[in-house]
Amino acid sequence: MNKNKWIFLIFGLIFLIAMVIIGWDMSSRTTFPGSKGNLKERIEKNQP
Repeated sequence: MNKNKWIFLIFGLIFLIAMVIIGWDMSSRTTFPGSKGNLKERIEKNQP
């Protein structure tokens, strides 16, 4: 392969790795919406 293909391949791999890291970070900080109860139920449970 020539130099331009290597540069493109390297930048492509760096971009893919960065997207995987960002996606993993975002998914670890959030919860699946279906795993929580309805909003009204959560508000009623927290009221004294």
